[in-house]
Amino acid sequence: MNKLDTITRLFEGREIRSIWDSKKEDYYFSVVDVVFALTDSSNPRKYWSVLKLRLKKEGSEVTTNCSQMKMLAPDGKIRLRDVMDTQGIFRLIESIPSPKAEPFKMWLASLGKERVDEVFDPEKAINRAIEYYRKQGYDDKWIESRMKATLNRKKLTDIWKEGGITENVEYAILTNDIYKEWSGMSASEYKSFKNIRKENLRDNMTDIEIALNDFAELTTRDIARKERPVGLVENREVAKRGGEVAKKTKDFYEEATGLDAISKSNSLNYEYINDKQIDG
Repeated sequence: MNKLDTITRLFEGREIRSIWDSKKEDYYFSVVDVVFALTDSSNPRKYWSVLKLRLKKEGSEVTTNCSQMKMLAPDGKIRLRDVMDTQGIFRLIESIPSPKAEPFKMWLASLGKERVDEVFDPEKAINRAIEYYRKQGYDDKWIESRMKATLNRKKLTDIWKEGGITENVEYAILTNDIYKEWSGMSASEYKSFKNIRKENLRDNMTDIEIALNDFAELTTRDIARKERPVGLVENREVAKRGGEVAKKTKDFYEEATGLDAISKSNSLNYEYINDKQIDG
């Protein structure tokens, strides 16, 4: 089930209707709204219809990323509308011959250049992450802990890889097993609890939550190093045990302090507002 949501001020104050897909953790944007924002066409639906035909004739893959979902129309009625996910919308913007689309194209090009530069000089990526966290208000001590936790996470995934874990879905399953054991929630449930979406869960944890999760993953890593589990079934059993150790630590903390170790708080300076849900 998708949640109807509206993102405003995304395109110079123009309203772009969107739907959040909680399973895919991505947005689907109204194509017509984006076309109108970038072209000021008096008939954006017709503009999109003509553009879609041209792109199909050219063999562009942009139109293959287009699907339909029910959205709230300006007259208050629910109608099917062409939508694209985030990646599809970026590719659409690149296909629109409009001066208003140029800033977006330049921005996308600069992102591409940044990634190429980081291939030759990985330190650039580290510095970019540090500056991003500082701009978000995190202090250097938190940033240092976050970087170390990322490295520890990589060590854990390396152990999993040695144990035959290769698919992204398998890594997600193991991560959820750890979360579920110590917090009682899967990663997606934890995000929903904190009212975040695409944002990184760890970036929105309190220091206690980060410590508990890191402890769970470190414990899982050390058990796996000792026992060398092979395959998803054996690794899941170890992941659950690692999470269980952190759960006991969480219980001790709550008993000693009288405080909840898990918090609804997040680090966002904005709030998501969920409107009515639309089925079908």
